[in-house]
Amino acid sequence: MAFTELTFDSALKDRIASEKAGDIRPIFVLEDGTAISPSAFEKMVSASAAWLASRGIIEGDRVAIWLPNKIEWMALLFACARIGAIVGAVNTRYRTAELQHILKSSGAKMLIFEGQNSYTDFHGLISELDFSELPELEMFACIDQDSEQLRPLNKIEIDSFTMDASLPAPDSVGRPDSPILLFTTSGTTNAPKLVVHIQRAVALHANNCAKAMGFDKEGARFLAVMPFCGVFGLSPTLAAIASGAPVYLNTQFNIDLLIRTAKANAITHLFGSDEMYLQIWQKDKEALAHARICGFASFTPGMEDKLRQMATSGVPLVGLYGASELHAILSTQPLSLPIDQRLQGGGKFASELTEIRVRNTEIGDLCATNEVGVMEFRAPTNFIGYFRNKEATSKAIDEEGFFHSNDVGYVRDDGTYVYMARNGDFLRLSGFLTDPKEIEEVIEQNDSVEKCQVVGIEFEGKTRPVAFVIGTDAARPPNEEDVISNAKSSLAHYKVPLRVIVVDAFPTTESANGLKIQKTKLRDQAIRYFQENLPKS
Repeated sequence: MAFTELTFDSALKDRIASEKAGDIRPIFVLEDGTAISPSAFEKMVSASAAWLASRGIIEGDRVAIWLPNKIEWMALLFACARIGAIVGAVNTRYRTAELQHILKSSGAKMLIFEGQNSYTDFHGLISELDFSELPELEMFACIDQDSEQLRPLNKIEIDSFTMDASLPAPDSVGRPDSPILLFTTSGTTNAPKLVVHIQRAVALHANNCAKAMGFDKEGARFLAVMPFCGVFGLSPTLAAIASGAPVYLNTQFNIDLLIRTAKANAITHLFGSDEMYLQIWQKDKEALAHARICGFASFTPGMEDKLRQMATSGVPLVGLYGASELHAILSTQPLSLPIDQRLQGGGKFASELTEIRVRNTEIGDLCATNEVGVMEFRAPTNFIGYFRNKEATSKAIDEEGFFHSNDVGYVRDDGTYVYMARNGDFLRLSGFLTDPKEIEEVIEQNDSVEKCQVVGIEFEGKTRPVAFVIGTDAARPPNEEDVISNAKSSLAHYKVPLRVIVVDAFPTTESANGLKIQKTKLRDQAIRYFQENLPKS
């Protein structure tokens, strides 16, 4: 496997050695068909590491990367690993409020961003940050625009990121135990949690997945469509690199481009959402003719029949499981299972060293086989903790080293397992696990809103958020359009509430731990509301 010494540098050395021995497979293929050989990618990484070092980035510094799936993303990741810096992965769908949280909680020293695309003015969003809360942020760099054309931010000139081969190469100080990645996971906007992974864990997981999922088989080719800023996009990409399978990059999700790439290059491995596969299937049933594994996550309600039809026709769809703390594609359902079982989340672990136990949280006992409870995981590839958050870490990882996932599932008789749902009120919005509190706290920043509760309902085949609010002044209730407009300026579009419903009080119930809001009743109320009122566009 490529990550022979469980470092990113060892992966490149291994791939370059294979190239010299006659392996002509590229490590990446760009959208325009340009093939990047391992030796060419090494030059990109070396130049990127030199550029970072020339700007004063040293071991332990955090570098926030706010980019789509471009070759620069991967070059910067490997470069940071080389010099011992830590990548803070930022979703390109995020807006100012979310960016603020990540930069603050990571203590990022540098933010590298794309100047502007057809969807977003990244420079403009950065200008809206509250820099008084970001004392550690010292540098900005743009990858695709002349920095002289961009006005300074917080009196800091915008640098231009370049892969300058003339700069002196820095020392390689990254080690297996060096932290390399910070991924966002569920949390409130005041205190979001950042998952910390070290090179050893990331590399070992890539090696495990390369073998378990057939990336190492002859002719394997992987199409990277999920964003690198999350484990669902990054884990299979690194598994492909570990095995030598070429990685085909789609910078932005476009179903027509995806289909063209899959057909023209006989793509064998693909991972994405259930809705993505349905779009492919409806557009071109031959697009997945060469596929050997199509791993999917269930993000959209009511897709079961369509997925079953696709699987029955021969599409190698398999359910899977992952988490930011555990990596993506931690497990996949075996293709040998009956279709209904194959399409469930969970499956067989990529590594035999991964352990699972299921707990009945009401009584504290471990569950028997086929008994539903909350899943706990232990593996040498688990995260090491939450960045700068010892309290959250101690709550998530017990003394035996098991991570308490807060996900519900059960273990089957054959040793595989089934993931059923999140143990709580978390929402899957546009494919991303979202804590409603992130939306609630943004809405509560409105002077007219005292309290807010957000639930998810199915609307036009997708889960959409609906906000219930209590006003600060009963005589002057919150204006729905104003609240939604303010939310759009701070949140990713998929987090913006479909509607804002003003109520006098939230339904509550007494429990052993105090008064609790009944979100189930709010969800039912939202459904009834939509049956009686058409949503505003």
